[in-house]
Amino acid sequence: MTTPLLIVHVVVCFALIVIVLLQGGKGADIGATFGAGSSQTVFGATGGQSFMSKLTTGAAVIFMLTSLFLAYYYAKPGADSIMPESIGQTVQQTEPTAAEQPVVPATEKPASPEQAK
Repeated sequence: MTTPLLIVHVVVCFALIVIVLLQGGKGADIGATFGAGSSQTVFGATGGQSFMSKLTTGAAVIFMLTSLFLAYYYAKPGADSIMPESIGQTVQQTEPTAAEQPVVPATEKPASPEQAK
């Protein structure tokens, strides 16, 4: 069930990227830069939605729905910790054995001044 949905999600993701990159900006006309007649409508009424705009909206809705469903499906309910339980079971409190105890070097008594001669 999730594999086809995951494939749809990835395809829609790439399609959304391509659709957004193919669209032109509102001020893309070179005439708007130099004050031509089209500059009056750059920030004004946009008129009807273009096909690319409707396609972007549809792809965004599909992307959001698949994102929500996949997040809901893959969420682990009732998880109190991010640590796996198997780690807590393998670590045990034990006293170190004689082989594991650290070796502390014995301090030597300083030589007496008489022995130094």
